[in-house]
Amino acid sequence: MASGKDLPNIGGFIRDLRRSAKISLRQLSEQAGVSNPYLSQIERGLRKPSAEVLQQLASALRVSTPAMYLRAGLLDDREGQGVLAAIAADSDLTMAQKQSLTQIYETFRRENARLAEATAAADAASATTEAATGTTTAEPTTGTVTTESVTGLPTTEPEPGPAQPSGASADLANIAVTGPTTTGGTPTGGA
Repeated sequence: MASGKDLPNIGGFIRDLRRSAKISLRQLSEQAGVSNPYLSQIERGLRKPSAEVLQQLASALRVSTPAMYLRAGLLDDREGQGVLAAIAADSDLTMAQKQSLTQIYETFRRENARLAEATAAADAASATTEAATGTTTAEPTTGTVTTESVTGLPTTEPEPGPAQPSGASADLANIAVTGPTTTGGTPTGGA
């Protein structure tokens, strides 16, 4: 059996959480599914709980499992775990407040991770497309498009626009739009 000095202060942390939640040792042991004597030994620093027991205790105490693992020394203090531990250790917060803050924080982190992945995927897809077809940049003030060819030399072309029919084609396009017209271009009103 290890001495209390060899173990991180997980027992005191669990005891503080239990007392903040105003539940007895027996109630916590029942909710977490661990024996009362074993939980007592954990709280006194005489036993080191397994990751599974820590997860059960975290669930029963309504704190995040990573915060519990961090306090037990199973995780390094990286990527926001210190925030979770600080929330869990704050004695001025109620259990409901701790749970809410933890859930909000973890939601923000997941959303930021998803956003970073989507941005990276979009950037990679854009880079792949640009590498295969050349880079195109619209310049709205000049009405031109600058295209970087595969050789890397920029070329300037007129900006594509709607097709402008000319000559006899223009007359046919006009008839299609306005209907039959007189020689002067006035609609006849007939079909």
